[in-house]
Amino acid sequence: MVQALYYNRITKEDHKMHDYFVGQLAKRVGINTEAIRYYERIHLLPRPARKESGYRVYGETDFKRLLFIKRAKELGFTLKEVKELLDLKVDSDAHCGDVKQLAERKMAIIEQKLKDLKRIKMVLEKLIHQCVHEEISSDACPILESIELEAE
Repeated sequence: MVQALYYNRITKEDHKMHDYFVGQLAKRVGINTEAIRYYERIHLLPRPARKESGYRVYGETDFKRLLFIKRAKELGFTLKEVKELLDLKVDSDAHCGDVKQLAERKMAIIEQKLKDLKRIKMVLEKLIHQCVHEEISSDACPILESIELEAE
């Protein structure tokens, strides 16, 4: 019974109000089943309980955790940062200021990316403006020439 060491077994006493198989949970959260399995492998999501048949079964706590992960990713947090957020959430010694610092670091990264994107946008606008003769051969296209020069 090695499996019992690694997985929680479902008993009648453990039966929760909502039990989901992986596909049902994925659909409800709005992610794919592979994402759920991946989150289990990297320990963002605890290993689920197993029915006697061996099927994974997830509860409402798993649903809420996956929604948290999904929302954090939508805010731009990496999975590593999501793990940090989840750790802070359960750490009794953590404070809101700790979470704020993580959010501020993320904001600084986003601000740098925005600056980089604005610079790229300006370069592309300039190149597009230089491309006045759309009928010329692509060999003489200023956009391609600029990319080629930058690559050297």
